[in-house]
Amino acid sequence: MPANLPPQYFETEKKLKTAKTPEERMSILEELLSIVPKHKGTEKLQALLKTKIAKLKSHSHKKPAVARHESLFKVDKSGAGQIVLIGPPNTGKSSLVKTLTNADPEIGNYPFTTRIPYPAMMKYENIQIQLVDTPPITPDYMETGHAELIKSTDRTLLLMDMTSSQLEEDYFFFIEKLREKKIELVPYSQEIPFEMKHIKKKTLIAVNKIDLPGAEKNIQLIKNIIPAEFKPLLISALNGDNLDRLKKDIFSMLEVLRVYSKMPGKKPDLNEPFVLKKGSSLMDMAKAVHKDFSQKLKFARIWSKNKYEGQKVNRDYVLEDEDIIELHI
Repeated sequence: MPANLPPQYFETEKKLKTAKTPEERMSILEELLSIVPKHKGTEKLQALLKTKIAKLKSHSHKKPAVARHESLFKVDKSGAGQIVLIGPPNTGKSSLVKTLTNADPEIGNYPFTTRIPYPAMMKYENIQIQLVDTPPITPDYMETGHAELIKSTDRTLLLMDMTSSQLEEDYFFFIEKLREKKIELVPYSQEIPFEMKHIKKKTLIAVNKIDLPGAEKNIQLIKNIIPAEFKPLLISALNGDNLDRLKKDIFSMLEVLRVYSKMPGKKPDLNEPFVLKKGSSLMDMAKAVHKDFSQKLKFARIWSKNKYEGQKVNRDYVLEDEDIIELHI
């Protein structure tokens, strides 16, 4: 459908070339938005104008000191691991965080509703995982602090919009923008050398809004543009489709395990696991319980799924998820 913009729009648009301040530019953009006829043919133009206005508003709230502004993107890690949600505008990141965590981030159907990181805790079985909602990333807009947050986080979750009319462009522009910031997304099954951990980020890709009209026609497109190694998961933050699977994949992506400490003659507390990295040994667990345990440990007994029933194990034993350990000093 054609936009059919009135002459007044083009006359007002010319003022942008002579605007000297962000405030003046924002005023002209708001005037243009009020002039644009509201129908399907102008939806993209309306979205573009709203994005530009939101960006200028965001810049107007910045402090003069760069270091102070970038500190807004510093989020202390909490729980079993930190997952930063990233994506183009309006993919539903805030809605997903709200559904998975019961937090209450601001949600809107316009770009840049989220302006600073919003951390919240997601319960997975008997642990908590930190999810961080972040502002959208566009081909021409990404905060320096945002890039540093992505580089420092444990893992990332890239969310795409299954109903987007420019899904392919959204994906490739997004990937290219991250590359400009020296960030490369890789499947979470891929091994990464230690020195590359701030450049290559293990990532889970989810495609949202599969419940909405127009989603079905993009299923094949998703398969064509996203490398199969990522195994993109189709979800609905609104209806809850595949969210249990998403939570399980998030846990798997963190590559952590849960172990329980048991006192002799007593039952373990299965609600308070120690969370360790996969590959951790019995000695790592002993240090996590108390520093003295690693120095004075005589032996340990282990109970595990379909394997051990109180057998003694040595200090080099490699732990598995949900092992129950009885330490003797």
